Amino acid sequence: MTQNDTQSSVFKVTGDHLNRLLKSGDRHKYDYGHAIVVSGPPGQSGAARLAARGALRIGAGVVSVFCSEACKGENAARLDAIMVKTYREAQGFIDQLSTLKPSAICIGPNLGLDPENRQRLIDIVSLGVPLCLDADAITLVAQDPRPISAAMHPQVVMTPHEGELRRLIPKAFSQTTCRITLAQTAAQTLNCTVLFKGSDTIIARPNGDCTVVSSKPFAHAAWLATAGSGDVLSGMITGLLAKGFDAFDAAALGAHLHLHCAETIGPGLIAEDIPEALPAVLTRCLEMKNNLV
Repeated sequence: MTQNDTQSSVFKVTGDHLNRLLKSGDRHKYDYGHAIVVSGPPGQSGAARLAARGALRIGAGVVSVFCSEACKGENAARLDAIMVKTYREAQGFIDQLSTLKPSAICIGPNLGLDPENRQRLIDIVSLGVPLCLDADAITLVAQDPRPISAAMHPQVVMTPHEGELRRLIPKAFSQTTCRITLAQTAAQTLNCTVLFKGSDTIIARPNGDCTVVSSKPFAHAAWLATAGSGDVLSGMITGLLAKGFDAFDAAALGAHLHLHCAETIGPGLIAEDIPEALPAVLTRCLEMKNNLV
């Protein structure tokens, strides 16, 4: 089976998307949602900070990094507008997270693959809060998808690259090479929106709806192949979820804006640059309205 065997639409930014990116003077920060990024262990929390900056720059009203007490110092030393919220290992993780009233959660960047994190992931998915699963969270799902898939809901976005997707749906890879079909199969199997990373990023819903965000119009897209770039994308998606975008639109719009950031920065891009490019990208988007590439 080839890429052409399954039809999909090319993603287009609409006026509605752009209007919802705006902020209004008669609203306050909590109207734009509280995005929470779950941090990895000490010494591995940088990925969570990158995701958090992506969420804040995309327009979430409040962003927190949720970490163990042992990570508090390293996160607090590197963050200002982003809050650092801690949990105590001896107390209920999910109860402590719930008290923060998250509008959307990102979990996975450098999370770690300990059994405790697997249970935390199951508990977070079970909350029913809009959610972006990336990196180690995807690996944890792949180890045994059944308990997590049972708790999946329409507002979950999963962001695998090819190796991660292969671990999630290995049988499908033996039956087709069509990336669109693979993304659709994963979305249907896992009952969530799947963003399949690649030069053509495929976003699929469980019902089979599918759109493509292509890097081809962007001369500098290849510079996104750098450590931490995917963490920023996950944070951007989480910020859009916190603002009220549905999972499918948050994934597609996040991927599209991610490419525009790469084009703005150009050669030499590193992950830390991407959130800082968003003000210029968003300004151009909002000025151009429906004429965005």
